Amino acid sequence: MTIIDPGLLKVQADAPDWYHAAMRQAGEERFADVQDCAVHYLYWPSEGTAQGNLLLVHGGGGHAHWWSFIGPILARGYNVAAISLSGMGDSGTREHYDADVRVADLRGVIADAFAGGLPTFICGHSFGGFMTSRFGQLHGDEVAGIIVADSPFRPPHLRDTDQKRRPRMGNKRYYATFDEAWQRFRLMPEQPCANDFLVEHIARHSLKQEPEGWCWKWDGGAMNNRRFGEPFHDYLAAATCRKAYIFGEKSFFNEPDTLAYASELVGGHVVGVPEAYHHIMLDQPLAFVAAIRGVLAGWRQA
Repeated sequence: MTIIDPGLLKVQADAPDWYHAAMRQAGEERFADVQDCAVHYLYWPSEGTAQGNLLLVHGGGGHAHWWSFIGPILARGYNVAAISLSGMGDSGTREHYDADVRVADLRGVIADAFAGGLPTFICGHSFGGFMTSRFGQLHGDEVAGIIVADSPFRPPHLRDTDQKRRPRMGNKRYYATFDEAWQRFRLMPEQPCANDFLVEHIARHSLKQEPEGWCWKWDGGAMNNRRFGEPFHDYLAAATCRKAYIFGEKSFFNEPDTLAYASELVGGHVVGVPEAYHHIMLDQPLAFVAAIRGVLAGWRQA
């Protein structure tokens, strides 16, 4: 059981009304059996007639609850599921991880969560966008479109630099108390975030207690730097479905060369979210919802 510091609970109490309304619709906790691994996801059925299905994919080291305050809003018109990739969040672990394993996770949750007959879309943030791109390449005929959100699709001349400055995250660390672990919580890449209540929300769902102490909810094998070693730019370029790129206009990755390259990979369908850094759903959650809705509406009307 997660123990929350009273000071953090006050941060939650001071959150805006829309957040509290979303948290009253926290989503149904589900697990899909994918290749003998229990893959956790949250599910929200559409309010009213569903226009489609939407799968949300978190970034590296994240979990389904990165979307739990957005999922209920997006469910106004869509059946929505938010996955915890295997080795992360409340999902089970594997001996080996790569993009193809992640694609199996996504397909397994889509099959478990959504009935046939409606168009299915996938939106992946950061590392989740890489996995979404692989899905679009391998199984683009199974979805109506993919949205990549601020994933660092860096042009060739910047990739070597990125490899050298990536933090090592695969080592498991334990903390004596929840409070000690909370004090170590950081957004990666580091950035400011004015919405303390959302940062606290993510931290609260990122920790678990094991016999050795409190630790993050990810398997070290799922978080080593080899997870970036695949040609994700080629995957996105070869994706056979419709595709779009949403970025934070204050993101670390919003550089002219990077944005131009991402635009090229998705055929020019690019949307910027003002006043958002890399973690768009934390910085500008409602504007991010509007951006996703706008992309999906444009595809439905095309």
